[in-house]
Amino acid sequence: MAMSIAVVCSSNQNRSMEAHLVLSKKGFKVSSFGTGSHVRIPGASASQPNVFPFGTTYDEMYKTLISQDKELYTRNGMLHMLDRNRRIKAHPERFQECRDVFDIVFTCEERIYDAVIDDLESRSSALARPVHVINVDIPDNHED
Repeated sequence: MAMSIAVVCSSNQNRSMEAHLVLSKKGFKVSSFGTGSHVRIPGASASQPNVFPFGTTYDEMYKTLISQDKELYTRNGMLHMLDRNRRIKAHPERFQECRDVFDIVFTCEERIYDAVIDDLESRSSALARPVHVINVDIPDNHED
């Protein structure tokens, strides 16, 4: 049986999806998730992000950004990121809504680690089994 890995960031867009791609290319059984209440993608300014509900397809997000400002979102890498994402899976998923069992869960920053631990501790004991939760601080930018 293959080891099952989850990679978790806030919006299941950048860090978790890049790790999802790399690990799956290496032959691992991997899933990726976010822990936020919504999916957030940088907008025209830092104070105006694009906000989508989890479950909105990457393709829908891609088309929305193109309709808003294709040049801006091409320049800042968001269209490239969403194009990569839609080739990996259909839409962002929220970790708290998943009941799959994983051997290892990688988180991309400390607050995400805390959210994953809180969620795992709140689950029914029927779902409980040992899992390694490892935080790896990864900057949230499309260059790294």
